[in-house]
Amino acid sequence: MSHTYEYPRPALTVDCVVFGQDEDDLKVLLIQRGVEPFAGRWALPGGFVRMDESLDAAARRELEEEAGIRPAHMEQLYTFGAPDRDPRGRIVTVAYFALVKLSDHRLHAATDAREAAWFSVWDTPKLAFDHADILATALQRLKGKVRYQPIGFELLPPKFTLTQLQRLYEIILERPLDKRNFRKKILAMDLLEELDEVEQDVSHRAARLYRFDHKKYKQLEKAGFNFEL
Repeated sequence: MSHTYEYPRPALTVDCVVFGQDEDDLKVLLIQRGVEPFAGRWALPGGFVRMDESLDAAARRELEEEAGIRPAHMEQLYTFGAPDRDPRGRIVTVAYFALVKLSDHRLHAATDAREAAWFSVWDTPKLAFDHADILATALQRLKGKVRYQPIGFELLPPKFTLTQLQRLYEIILERPLDKRNFRKKILAMDLLEELDEVEQDVSHRAARLYRFDHKKYKQLEKAGFNFEL
């Protein structure tokens, strides 16, 4: 028995906020739209969800198609459904946010994107649709989540110094942190593996390198460990 519905069906899209760290700046990935509406305007990567795919699969497909990105960490952010958010009609979008190591990803624009590029989150061009609101929501989520989950390590290289780690948190939280207190707190968690290596090719005294122990964190998390900075 077939069923029909008397209600109109809004279209569904996904949009992705991808963050990456570049030395003293937090970057967001944007694509330049090659089609209307907003042709030539910068926007978050995303697109329409196909009838035969999940939301997660659609988000990952769009990132790979439009920018050549395959993030290790990606999660659903929020649903944006203002009736007038898209001039093409009633379109609801499910937003995602992802974290990547910039050195691991070489951008290349494809499909309906003219160009893909990294911009400072504090200095983006005017964005298409309601993407400025989506970006602001993702930034607030990141600011909150780095305090109670170790997702910030997804932005760092596999081997990093304590100075690099502290600087990452200062950039995201937009405030200075006390060096002594920060190091005491992060080292007391016993989640960093101290390596028998130091920085290379630096003009100052080479600092010790560390690595985040993902396996140990998962074990502690199951036992009720609370990561909080």
